[in-house]
Amino acid sequence: MTRIKDIKVWKENLDNTKPYTIAYKVTDKVESSFVEITLENGTTGIGAGNPSDYVTGETLDACMSALEEKKIQFLIGRDIREINQLTYEVWEKMPKNPAARAALDIAIYDAFTKHLGMPLVKYLGQKIKSLPTSNTIGIMNVEETLKEAEDYGKRGFSVLKVKLGIDLQEDIERMVKLREKFGDKFTIRIDANQGYTTANTIEFYNKTKHLNIELIEQPLKAKAIDEMKQLPDEIKKVIAADESLISPKDAIELIKPPLASGIFNIKLMKCGGVSQALKIADIAALAGVDLFWGCNEESIVSITAGLHAAFACANTKYIDLDGSLDLGRDVVKGGFVLKDGVMYCNDKPGLGVERI
Repeated sequence: MTRIKDIKVWKENLDNTKPYTIAYKVTDKVESSFVEITLENGTTGIGAGNPSDYVTGETLDACMSALEEKKIQFLIGRDIREINQLTYEVWEKMPKNPAARAALDIAIYDAFTKHLGMPLVKYLGQKIKSLPTSNTIGIMNVEETLKEAEDYGKRGFSVLKVKLGIDLQEDIERMVKLREKFGDKFTIRIDANQGYTTANTIEFYNKTKHLNIELIEQPLKAKAIDEMKQLPDEIKKVIAADESLISPKDAIELIKPPLASGIFNIKLMKCGGVSQALKIADIAALAGVDLFWGCNEESIVSITAGLHAAFACANTKYIDLDGSLDLGRDVVKGGFVLKDGVMYCNDKPGLGVERI
């Protein structure tokens, strides 16, 4: 009764009610793949994949191709209790399709922990009960930035992640004006999305360190690991590696002395799901690196999976899991609990989501 009987795959455009700009693109729609696994006893598990072509080289078409019936047939008839073997085989068979892997991986974890009758985070070992998520402000002028921050504050959010990386001087001005207007009301993180040079990064840090910026996400190009390692130690402590960190193998490169960054940004869509994310988390823990869990614009399905994985890791310090908050629609409800900008897992089995 615990064998996989059927796997359904489909895609949806979840729409984006609030398009925003980052250093290398404008996000105006949210096209995602979905996987639903059904066991012989009727238990289901759902997963979602939202590929990022620019970061991982995977398009939605490539993601859907990897999820074609003939390519996932190896899972039919398999016992969901072989979860570690199943997620290994998914990783092995889809090396170039992390979002497709994530969709299957998440669905397998959801079905398995529903079979156990416990939340995924409890199965993984819950270390953290709740954390505030940042909400993201895209690249915009100073006036628009202040208005958006004010709107988020009214909605109960206390942590902002501001996208930078196109105009250094305007970036600095935006930080100064945020502090002038709001004081310490918000914790502020920034994400340059590979938009800075080494000199830019140092200048930004020196001119904003009095503003108490919590962290600087991926200022340099993804491949510029050596340049990251050469930054001053005090700057590296607050740098979060994002596009530089796709896989556990990348994590090993980043921790080789000298350490490239004091923070790792883990996204299920980069690494291929919960199983690979936990490997990255373990590598980070061994090197004393903090974890910052991020996302694309994604369904509640994968956002919730990321939250469960994050709360199972003792070195998780930050979350940026706002990717489902501005969707026009979704295929599920439930999952995480959000109250005054703070995220919690619900206590239902699996991911705790329900199909709409």
